[in-house]
Amino acid sequence: MKIKTLIIEDEAPARRLLQEFLKEYPEVEVLEECTDGFEGAKKILELKPDLIFLDVQMPRINGFEMLELLRGEDMPLIIFTTAFDEFAIKSFEHNTCDYLLKPIGQQRFEKAVKKAIEQLKDKNNLHPDMNRMVDEALGGGKHLDRIVIRSGSNIHVVYCDDLLCLEASDDYVIIHTANDQWVKKQTLKFYEDKLDPREFVRVHRSFLVKASAIKRIEPYSKDAYIAILHNGLKAAVSKAGYSRLKGLLNF
Repeated sequence: MKIKTLIIEDEAPARRLLQEFLKEYPEVEVLEECTDGFEGAKKILELKPDLIFLDVQMPRINGFEMLELLRGEDMPLIIFTTAFDEFAIKSFEHNTCDYLLKPIGQQRFEKAVKKAIEQLKDKNNLHPDMNRMVDEALGGGKHLDRIVIRSGSNIHVVYCDDLLCLEASDDYVIIHTANDQWVKKQTLKFYEDKLDPREFVRVHRSFLVKASAIKRIEPYSKDAYIAILHNGLKAAVSKAGYSRLKGLLNF
């Protein structure tokens, strides 16, 4: 049985090297090469590969952002490829996935591929902790500066400078900008941890708001308020959220 494989890598020499090494494994069938995360995400959904070689550092969107787009989908086994990235490597070493450090050596490559072939024999145990690893790795230890969103067959990049607020809705987050709103499968707590706390405030269990986007705050009931944003959007503010806003905005 063939192992359907994708190579998602923006550097042509690295793609050629992976193809050359894979000639030693006739059971591995390379379906296609992708040069960026946009194309990679679409091909994973279309071709349903068993295995992917995924570069971490790519233009447009990086490897972790691509994986986050596919949250909730059936995922292939992943072998990451990366130039030295201390934060990414720390994430890999605490998880079940494998990685290849560039420049890729043949001995290390063979070890990773043989491990993948063995893992693929038990498809019920592929990357059980992948979502957690991706969440930890996004941002590379820094605050997020953008959010990548999949909407149907389209992929959008929303920069955090354009965010007004984020709203929890069951297992999803509604992301509000001045002129658009997007829905993403993620938790509000994730964004509370990943966005800059000097700019974004958890004002309610259902709302994370950019402080500079608030036009005014109105009382709503005892110990509850409403934040009116510059575009007219309204966000609930709890007593604790009001205290956080007071501390940040000094009013």
